[in-house]
Amino acid sequence: MKVGVIGGGAAGFFAAICVKTNYPDAEVILLEQSKKWLSKVKVSGGGRCNVTNDTTSISELSKAYPRGGKQLKKLFPHFNTVHIREWFSVRGVSLYAQTDKRVFPTTDDSQTIIDCFLKEANTLGVQMKSQASVKKIAPSASGIQLYFDEVNAVTFDKVIVATGGSPKLSGLNWLSALGHQIETPVPSLFTFNMPQEKVKTLMGVAVNNATTRIQGEKLSANGPLLITHWGMSGPAILVLSSFGARMLAKKQYQFNLQVNWTNEQNQELVRAVINKTIENNGQKQIQNVRIYDLPSRLWIFLLEKASLTLTQKWDEIGKKGTHKLVEILTNDVYEVKGKTTFKEEFVTCGGVSFKSVNSKTLESKHVPNLFFAGEVLDIDAITGGYNFQAAWTTAFIAAKLGQ
Repeated sequence: MKVGVIGGGAAGFFAAICVKTNYPDAEVILLEQSKKWLSKVKVSGGGRCNVTNDTTSISELSKAYPRGGKQLKKLFPHFNTVHIREWFSVRGVSLYAQTDKRVFPTTDDSQTIIDCFLKEANTLGVQMKSQASVKKIAPSASGIQLYFDEVNAVTFDKVIVATGGSPKLSGLNWLSALGHQIETPVPSLFTFNMPQEKVKTLMGVAVNNATTRIQGEKLSANGPLLITHWGMSGPAILVLSSFGARMLAKKQYQFNLQVNWTNEQNQELVRAVINKTIENNGQKQIQNVRIYDLPSRLWIFLLEKASLTLTQKWDEIGKKGTHKLVEILTNDVYEVKGKTTFKEEFVTCGGVSFKSVNSKTLESKHVPNLFFAGEVLDIDAITGGYNFQAAWTTAFIAAKLGQ
């Protein structure tokens, strides 16, 4: 049996290794259009490679995927975060989980993961061909033909497509030509640009737990928020960008962001905290007594934004001042104009629709013996190792080749 795997990234590499493990006698050829293998693995997690997440509950794990979570929930029992950690452990790669549940190699070096894959592929006898760009897939009576130019084709018995996310719809034309339904790609997992907002002067300031919301929409997120020199980032922003990917694309990345700096959903409770502060610190200046453990630079910024005098004493702010402070702490508004890719982690929402794929085997419903793995499918996740876990899981399933 001759098996072709298209794409030398995380999903493709793992799929090729799993195929060779499942079918030792098969001829497995891994095809990569560039000169580099596992380039996204190399730069992920700031060069440390966020391999997976420490979440073991399949129900909780599935919630990290705005798209594809329902399908992955059925696949995770076969291969999940526990399985991939065991897989690396058996091969001598030690991993550790941070307090935020992101999992990294103990070397904190993505090259450790790359070296493990290269060694495993070589040991098993996977053939690796770089600068091999597949232009077209053509089913035939003898198998599946992969064209590397207009004329030359190689016939395979089975093929796994693991080409990753495409930023443009045109990049998926070769798959839609075979009858597959394609969900239009749009960016996911990005930070918000705020060119007109003064909050950028606080670059580097972080809040441990804030709630963010797109004004006029039901979507919200909470978690750490980081102020940057271009706007805002951190999980509270990234989660919003991920779950709101299609909505924000329609808005052309121009909208108002509401920030609740207290993470308290009931304004009356915030009012009570302010009243308690007035009671206990009435003669102290408001700039010197912070509430909700907000960073001092942000606290000063918010007081000024609420038009409160910094040297004013707490018992002098009155009902009007209390109302202004409650409003700015729980419903602060910023104008967003544009986005920036989160670090080097380019993630797309969209790809081959699950309507065109057997959700149990990941085999194409249009081309027998053609399978899909990784982000070429309409799967994407929030940050935290979840995107890589989807790659490992779908590659593991596809590598069974329908068995």
